[in-house]
Amino acid sequence: MSGKTVEFFFDFGSPTAYLAYTQLPAIAARTGATIRYRPFLLGGVFKATGNAAPWVVPAKGPYGLRDMERFAARYGVELVRNPAFPINTLLLMRGAAGYEGSDRFIPYVDAVYDGMWRHPRNLDDLGELADVLTMAGFDPTEFRSLIEDPAVKERLKATTDEAVARGAFGAPTFFVGDEMFFGQDRLDFVEEALT
Repeated sequence: MSGKTVEFFFDFGSPTAYLAYTQLPAIAARTGATIRYRPFLLGGVFKATGNAAPWVVPAKGPYGLRDMERFAARYGVELVRNPAFPINTLLLMRGAAGYEGSDRFIPYVDAVYDGMWRHPRNLDDLGELADVLTMAGFDPTEFRSLIEDPAVKERLKATTDEAVARGAFGAPTFFVGDEMFFGQDRLDFVEEALT
């Protein structure tokens, strides 16, 4: 058992971060590692680093979608293209930052990922988001208060700034100690670093 920690910087708008999320628990179990979930705002990372989403590159977008389908099949997980994509994830990521460290965090992340990439919903629509949260046992009114909390907003901003300062330029980004790995297709290197 390694006793090491993998930091997982993610945004719900990244389907590759979703794929990584489905695989990290098994990697942690095999290596004895701890996962530290680090919700950040991918749009903020792109703006700070001059990066752009893969789908804005005409040849890369369709290839990337096909590649993600291959990985989903390899992992044995559902990945359904969300017709509402791209979705502004600011409120969703504030929710993750607000629940971070609580026993509500993983159920929240599961519910949002379900609505993004397993049973796609337009999570830009507050009514649809409220339905997804209610089905997962969350109170949409409490959620709305949480995401308006200045401390939650600052936590998300601080985590995003930290990721950029450490060299992140996209999602998912992983750190094992000071070593950075980018992309769910680098999980083998993450696992190796944890052993």
